[in-house]
This record gives sequence, structure tokens and C-alpha cells, in this order.
Amino acid sequence: QMQLLVPGGGAAKAGESLKLSCATVGGIAESYCMAWFRQLSGKEREGVATTSFRRPRVYSTGYSDSVEGRFFVTRYNDENTMDLQMNALKPEDTAMYYCAAGAGAHCGLETKDYNTWGQGTQVTVSS
Repeated sequence: QMQLLVPGGGAAKAGESLKLSCATVGGIAESYCMAWFRQLSGKEREGVATTSFRRPRVYSTGYSDSVEGRFFVTRYNDENTMDLQMNALKPEDTAMYYCAAGAGAHCGLETKDYNTWGQGTQVTVSS
């Protein structure tokens, strides 16, 4: 059974950068959707970045408006990993971040598009 592991989040000051990595244990089909979500306490999980298969080793990406131009997602299917490079961090980026995967045809930014979730990892951005 596929598992998603996110080794660790981190803390940063506003304007700094952090990178999250998601490792797939058990392998993942190249055609699967993979995405990053985040969630603040008491709020709904929010889609941040997604990857969609286009052709072998080529993925399209999508971002929420709140992170467009600051966050960049990269998927390395040969290594079964997906990174989220977070630049120009803001205090409002503070949240628990989750890696997700799904076998559906639509790789959106909604939780319903994904059925496998990694454990959350905390990202804290101070002002």
C-alpha cells in the first residue's frame, strides 16, 4: 500500500525560504495526481500546489492564488518524490502542510481529488 512521508517542516522568518519534500513509499504510478495542501487549526484544508501528468517525466502544475509566484512544486517520478519550494514566506503561510496523491483524472486543489494523505508537517513563519 502506498504511503506518503514528509520528513519535516520547519520555521522561518518572513521573506525567507523553506523546502518541503514528500517521499512515496511503495511506489506511485506516474499518472497519479500529487499535490500539497495546508491547514490551519479550525479551518478547512486548502489546496496549495498540484501536479498533473502530461507525458513521461513531464507534469503540469497548478497553484492557489495565495502562493502563485512564491511557491514552486517539482515532482521527481524516478525518485518517487515531490518537493515544494516556498519562497518569500509570509506569516499567513503558517500551517500544517500535507502531501496528497490520487488516481483520478482531475488533479485539482480540492481534497476530494485525493485519497492518500501523508502525515502533516508544521511550517511556522514569524514576522
